[in-house]
Amino acid sequence: MLILKHNFTFCASHRLFNPTFSEDKNLAIYGKCAGKNGHGHNYKLEIGITGEVDPETGMLFNLQDLATIVHENIINDVDHKHLNFDVRWLEGKIPTIEIFIEEIWKKLDKSIKNKQKNNIELYSVTLWETETNFATRIRNL
Repeated sequence: MLILKHNFTFCASHRLFNPTFSEDKNLAIYGKCAGKNGHGHNYKLEIGITGEVDPETGMLFNLQDLATIVHENIINDVDHKHLNFDVRWLEGKIPTIEIFIEEIWKKLDKSIKNKQKNNIELYSVTLWETETNFATRIRNL
């Protein structure tokens, strides 16, 4: 199996806060991430796709096309935005890294499937919130 990967970066802010919890409970669960004004991160996003190499081009998928898909579906929506207030597809969700990566997966999986070239599939999404905090979602094969 061949996995082709491409990295992206963006900056965004968020607040981890459950409105059904008291202020004290939010602080106990989310710590400083529950601060009233939120906080920001320099995110790194790694997208992995898999499929068959096209014998005519020698490529699994054109990385410029992948970059366009990711920018149109994710980066343009989140870069320099507040995830709680500015990103429609995160509306009503607590933008933890776990929730954020699942929503990214849903959007990209659908867009990549629409390409239907050489059986290309989204294989993995890794999202770094900091240099030490990250999550990875992979396709169950």
